[in-house]
Amino acid sequence: MPRWAATHHTDVTSRSHHVSDTTGSAFDIVVLGGGSGGYAAALRGAQLGLSVALIEADKVGGTCLHKGCIPTKALLHAAELADNAREGAHFGVHTELTGIDMNGVNEYKDSVIGRLYKGLQGLIKSRKITVIEGYGKLVGPDTVEVNGERVTGKHIVLGTGSYARTLPGLEIGGRVITSDQALTLDWVPKSAIILGGGVIGSEFASVWKSFGADVTIIEALPHLVPNEDEALSKAFERAFRKRGINFNLGVRFSGVTQNDDGVHVTLEDGKTFDADLLLVAVGRGPSTSGLGYEEQGLTLDRGFVITDERLHTGVGNIYAVGDIVPGLQLAHRGFAQGIFVAEEIAGLNPAPIVESGIPRVTYSDPEVASVGLTEAKAKEQYGAENVETLEYNLGGNGKSQILATTGFIKLVREKDGPVIGVHMIGARVGELIGEGQLIVNWEAYPEDVAALIHAHPTQNEALGEAHLALAGKPLHAHN
Repeated sequence: MPRWAATHHTDVTSRSHHVSDTTGSAFDIVVLGGGSGGYAAALRGAQLGLSVALIEADKVGGTCLHKGCIPTKALLHAAELADNAREGAHFGVHTELTGIDMNGVNEYKDSVIGRLYKGLQGLIKSRKITVIEGYGKLVGPDTVEVNGERVTGKHIVLGTGSYARTLPGLEIGGRVITSDQALTLDWVPKSAIILGGGVIGSEFASVWKSFGADVTIIEALPHLVPNEDEALSKAFERAFRKRGINFNLGVRFSGVTQNDDGVHVTLEDGKTFDADLLLVAVGRGPSTSGLGYEEQGLTLDRGFVITDERLHTGVGNIYAVGDIVPGLQLAHRGFAQGIFVAEEIAGLNPAPIVESGIPRVTYSDPEVASVGLTEAKAKEQYGAENVETLEYNLGGNGKSQILATTGFIKLVREKDGPVIGVHMIGARVGELIGEGQLIVNWEAYPEDVAALIHAHPTQNEALGEAHLALAGKPLHAHN
């Protein structure tokens, strides 16, 4: 049996509806927040025949569409094209990179966002969801106040998202920026310091290096992408070092000063760094302050809304989804949670979402993609003697050779049992994680996957080869 259930802004035609027209009767669902989790709950709820009100202060689509996933990946694609132009001679294609036109890059980025936003608006309109523009506040177990009016729901879904965090005493402004400002820069810095070597910091480091900047990452933990399997983190660091991306690990940030020319950053060990700007990429915090959550009896921990496995808050018929719920802050997690809650409200009794079964991707060069348990987590859970691992080098994969990429696939399995972790590093490996999540979530044995025929030549067949090797019958790898 699968380990989790397969699941499937605010300008609609008129920008806002008068709430007073709808306060006479309760909606089946009132959703506060139109980001990934919120709009997924609204769309699925409406699809199931429930009446839905969706309250959003800005544009439906939230951080992911407007300030996160989509714009950053557009920048990363532009960065890949810049690298291709530089490196074309390696493939016999002689090209010349004459520069990066950030106005043109931003125009391309914004056009992608615009098309997706327009499509989302049309979808929301077609489902007959009542969209209310404004800042909502929870004022009762079944009531949200917005624009001075009250909206009542038989069920409330909270999906108010997250914001770019900073450190205590570190103020954002001038040449000290977060990802929000980085996405709208109309110039390429000659040099940049990035505070934080997680997903956001690593992706911007990759973009700016491809655009020609001198980049240094400051990470307080011992490794870049520290939440990944240690083998991937070390390989990632080697790849970044080879690209000329500098990083300083294991030492905390102390302070920054800035002037019209740039920033001067100091670490606790006394090291100093100078650059055009400082990008603060230390993660995202939950947007829950001042929204009435605690006043209505919800339990918060460091700002996160605590729920049970069915995403219920323990108060009335109030649920929470997305970045405000402790765990992975990923858009696709929010989508899945929004769908889950809508189906829960509709009485479909969906299977709870297993956090470890959610795929994770860092869209840098190289990409890092994973699903399931790391080797360390698996040993902690099952005992070291009950865990087996295997690494399959992409050097043995024909398509990877064609793409001139290096990297590997690491499999983690319970001894004599199913695969419980798939971890990959290399160009475009994010596109392989779909099969990886099926393997982990369907608790497949290596022998099950080894029996499948993978198309040749593809990077995807490297997953098949890795499972062949783990099943004891390697084809293009040594025993």
